[in-house]
Amino acid sequence: MQELFSDRISDVPPSFIREILKVTQDPTIISFAGGLPSKELFPLEALKAATQKVFETGGTEVLQYSTTEGYLPLREYIARRYEEKMGLKVDPKNILITNGSQQGLDLLGKTLLNDGDDVILEAPGYLGAIQALSIYRPSFHPVEMDDAGMLIAPLTETLAQFGQTKLMYTVPNFQNPSGVSYSNERRRQVVEAVRNSRTLLIEDDPYGDIRFEGERSASFASMLPERTILLGSFSKTVVPSFRLGWIVAPDALLEKLIVAKQASDLHTNYFSQRVLYQYLCDNDLDEHIDRIIDVYGRQRQAMLEAIDREFPAGIHHTRPDGGMFLWATLPEGFIANDLLQLAIKDKVVFVPGDPFYVDGKAHNSLRLSFTTVDEATINTGIQRLGRAMRELLAG
Repeated sequence: MQELFSDRISDVPPSFIREILKVTQDPTIISFAGGLPSKELFPLEALKAATQKVFETGGTEVLQYSTTEGYLPLREYIARRYEEKMGLKVDPKNILITNGSQQGLDLLGKTLLNDGDDVILEAPGYLGAIQALSIYRPSFHPVEMDDAGMLIAPLTETLAQFGQTKLMYTVPNFQNPSGVSYSNERRRQVVEAVRNSRTLLIEDDPYGDIRFEGERSASFASMLPERTILLGSFSKTVVPSFRLGWIVAPDALLEKLIVAKQASDLHTNYFSQRVLYQYLCDNDLDEHIDRIIDVYGRQRQAMLEAIDREFPAGIHHTRPDGGMFLWATLPEGFIANDLLQLAIKDKVVFVPGDPFYVDGKAHNSLRLSFTTVDEATINTGIQRLGRAMRELLAG
C-alpha cells in the first residue's frame, strides 16, 4: 500500500497533539495539552432554540445545497463586526465562509503554492498552519519571535534572501502556541518590512476577541489592506463543532479561492450557517464572550500564579493578555520531550515545542493550555509539572 501514497501526503506527519490527546483518555491525567475551548461555556440552550427557529422559519430550504461563498446574512454580520470592533471596512462579497479557518489555510495553499515556493512563518508557529501548508510542499522560512512578535532583523533578512516569497503567516493576537501578541510598534515594523515585497500577509485571528486585559491592537489589514488576507473563526467564541470560519481576500484572489472550494466541497455546511446566524441574531455575542473572558482570565491567572510558585528557577514563560495558551522554555540543553515522559508518570501532560517548528529538531520549549481545567486542577497540575521539572534539571 505504501507505494500508492502520494509524495505530498507522505511528507506530512500526523498531528502530535492529536496523538498526545489519546493519553488524556485516562481520567486521572491532568491535561494542559489540548487547544480546546471549554465545553462548559458552549451556549447549548441558545443553540437549541436557534436550531428550532431555523427549522420553523426555513423549512426544507435550509436542508438544500447553497452557494459556495456562504450565507450572505452571515457574511454581512462578519463584515459589520469588523467595522464595529476593528474599524475595518470589509465588503461581504470579499468574505468566503469556510470549514473552520483551517480550511482557509488549505485553500490558500491550494490556490497560491507550487512545490518549493517560499513561505515565511513564525517560530514557534501554529501547528495547524504548518500541517495545512506542508501538503503543498513549500520551502518554509521560520523567523524567531520575542515577547513583542516576529523579530524584524531576521524577517528583513529573510525577505531579502527569498525575494519571491509568496506568503507570510502570522497569528498576531495571543499566538498559538506562545500566547505572544505583537506590539503596535512591531506590527508597524512588520508592515514596513513586507510593504516593498510581493508577499501576501496572512493574519489569522481566532483569539483576538478573548482579551483579558489591555487594548485591542491595530490589524495588519488596516495598515496593508491590499496585501493582507484575514482568517477568522467562530470555533473559539461560539462552538468548534460547527466548523465555521472565513477568509477575507481581495477580489482576484477570492475568485480563485471560490474555485478551489468548489473543487473541495462545493460549500460549507449551510444548515450550520443558518443556525449560527440565528443564534447571533437572537443573542448578544459580546455578552457571551465576556463570560468566556471571565472564566479563561481566572484560569490564566491561576496558572501564572502556580507557575511563579512551583516552577524552578531558570524556566522562562510568557504572560499572555488573552487567548488560550502560554509558552514555557527550559534552560538550554534540556529537552521538553524528556520532561513529558517524567510528567506522564506523575499524571500531567502538555505539548512539547517540537511540532511548532519546521526544523525537525528537539526543543526545550512547551505549550500549556489553561482553558479546559479549573483553577484547583491547574494548581495540582502545575505542582506536578514543577516536580517533574526539578527532577529533569537535577539529572
